[in-house]
Amino acid sequence: MSVSIQQLMAHCSDILQPQQFSDYCPNGLQVEGCDTIHRLVTGVTASLALLERAVQSRAEAILVHHGYFWKGEAQCITGMRKKRLSLLLEKDVNLIVYHLPLDAHPVFGNNVQLANRLGIEIDEDYDGGVVYRGRISKPCTAQAFAEHIGHSLERTPLWIDGGKHSISTVAWCSGAAQSYIEQAVALGVDAFISGEISEATVHVARESGIHYFAAGHHATERYGVQALGKELACQFDIEHTFIDCDNPV
Repeated sequence: MSVSIQQLMAHCSDILQPQQFSDYCPNGLQVEGCDTIHRLVTGVTASLALLERAVQSRAEAILVHHGYFWKGEAQCITGMRKKRLSLLLEKDVNLIVYHLPLDAHPVFGNNVQLANRLGIEIDEDYDGGVVYRGRISKPCTAQAFAEHIGHSLERTPLWIDGGKHSISTVAWCSGAAQSYIEQAVALGVDAFISGEISEATVHVARESGIHYFAAGHHATERYGVQALGKELACQFDIEHTFIDCDNPV
């Protein structure tokens, strides 16, 4: 079966409501390709490696969380940007991107999907789905929770020990959200999970008595785009493949 790119984009817009977000990049169809979609590839970032593998799989559309045209970056289409865009245009492949709308969505969002992956029961979300608060079914030590994260995400997290207490309540935000640790502290949770870490994050965690787990930007944002891709494949009866181009960050 197949779907037109117009139908696909209309459905994505209905689901994700990108107009509600003030984002750092354009959401939706960033690069237009062919009109008819039989095969959809999803991935975290529209790197050249992902594009090449998608082209090899004969995909007509690529859906990612991290695309192009970020605010503040150089606008010239040279070097790396030329190679990426040339491949998309030459092969007539559509590039679809959803950043904050895919972080915050209550079903397909990275944060909800991360909670599902880690077995965290969601209590509440804040800032429109950017930060979530929840609890784990059985309190455990921070060491045990670090091992659980590593097993679930297939990536050993960097754990900053915030004290000797066990963990039962958790806040989290996928990706580069280490700055939200102070909001997690204000929520009174035992631990905060995000993707990346900064030098200051260590001191905040130690001095505030909250465990911090930097589980990887890529590793914490693999699941939203997969969930959305599966929904689109089911809705339109098209092929869907998630391609994981690993990133250690």
